[in-house]
Amino acid sequence: MDAEAPGVYLAGPSGFTEPGRQWHFGVLRPAVEAAGFRALDPWESGMTIFMPWFMLPEGPERDAALPEANRRAGEANCEMIRRAAAVLAVLDGTDVDSGTAAEIGYAAALGVPVVGLRTDLRQSGDNAATTVNLQVEYFLAELCTDVDSAVEAVRRVVPQR
Repeated sequence: MDAEAPGVYLAGPSGFTEPGRQWHFGVLRPAVEAAGFRALDPWESGMTIFMPWFMLPEGPERDAALPEANRRAGEANCEMIRRAAAVLAVLDGTDVDSGTAAEIGYAAALGVPVVGLRTDLRQSGDNAATTVNLQVEYFLAELCTDVDSAVEAVRRVVPQR
């Protein structure tokens, strides 16, 4: 991928499950990269940060190392959002993932446009006029229901080179 291509931060909880990781690395990330963007992927960097500690058996050594790994992961994610031309946030689930909501708020505070992707058919909004939490929805430039339209929305919000 072109190192000069605009970066898109991939927010969402998909890395927490095996099916989610398959979708993230097999569908979402390839679609973003095929559109000419550079994926800024917290699941890729998170694996690097956490893997040495998760390889250890549960116990005091692992427990002592995790706070520093958590700090490093949060710092790395913030840095990627600061460098991003846009954020693509997966909003599936009965409620928006709390980490994803925090990333959306941080990006919005920085002026980084956020495109939401909700493929989940269940209603989770605060009322009939919202699809997801009204505050989360307020910070979105667009809310899409499939990967292709979300990538097209990212194209619309990212300044042309």
